[in-house]
Amino acid sequence: MLILVPAAAACGDDNGAPEAPARSPATGTSPPVTPDKNQPSDLAAARAEVEKNWTTFFDPKASTDDKVRVLQNGEQMRRVLTAFANDPNAAKSSANVTDVKFTSATEADVTYDLLVGGQPAVPNSKGTSVLQDDVWKVSVKTLCALVQLSGNAPAVPGC
Repeated sequence: MLILVPAAAACGDDNGAPEAPARSPATGTSPPVTPDKNQPSDLAAARAEVEKNWTTFFDPKASTDDKVRVLQNGEQMRRVLTAFANDPNAAKSSANVTDVKFTSATEADVTYDLLVGGQPAVPNSKGTSVLQDDVWKVSVKTLCALVQLSGNAPAVPGC
C-alpha cells in the first residue's frame, strides 16, 4: 500500500467535551462559563475544521497547494507532498474522519478510516491535528509516521 497506512502518532487522553452548563432556575439564564483550557473556544467549529482539512489533505483530487495549506509546516513539506501526488496509489486513497478528541486548545487526536477506492482499507487509523496560524492542520508527525510506515522514503526532510 502507498503512504497512506495508519499513523503511529501518539494519542492523548480521553477527555470528552465539556458538559453544557445548567440553567439557573431563578433567572432562566445560564451561569457564566469558564473556558476549558483543554478545549478550543468554539468546539463545534474546531471539530468541523479538523474534519474538513483532513478530508482535503487525503483527497486525491486536492492540489498540492491545497494540501500545503492544511498541513503543519506545509511549505517545508511541499516536496514530499508533490512526490506523493505523482504516486498512482495516491489517486485511489482518501480518508474519513470518525472521531476528534481535543487534548488541548491547540492539539487534537484524530481517528480516521483510510479508504482505498472508497472502501475502508485501514479502519481506526490514528493521527493528530494542530492549530497553526489559526488553522487546524494535519500534523507533520502524522505525515512522517505515514511516510515511515510506507517504506517509500527512508529519510524525509522535515521528519
